[in-house]
Amino acid sequence: MSDRRLAVPEIDTYRFAVFCCSFKVDLSSTPDHALALFVDAAMAKRYGAWMWPGTFEVVDVVTGKPVCE
Repeated sequence: MSDRRLAVPEIDTYRFAVFCCSFKVDLSSTPDHALALFVDAAMAKRYGAWMWPGTFEVVDVVTGKPVCE
């Protein structure tokens, strides 16, 4: 990153990724990319529920496992 005012996100800190899961409503066939990273799993779940209430998933990117409700 060239702008030194922006810190590079550390994957061990921002480990909870939110996916919209558009494939669940037949909107895509390619793999979804993470749309947001969070430090806290609960905050990631709140964000996902607010943005995509019926389809989102939160994944711990360090372990690779979904974060259960």
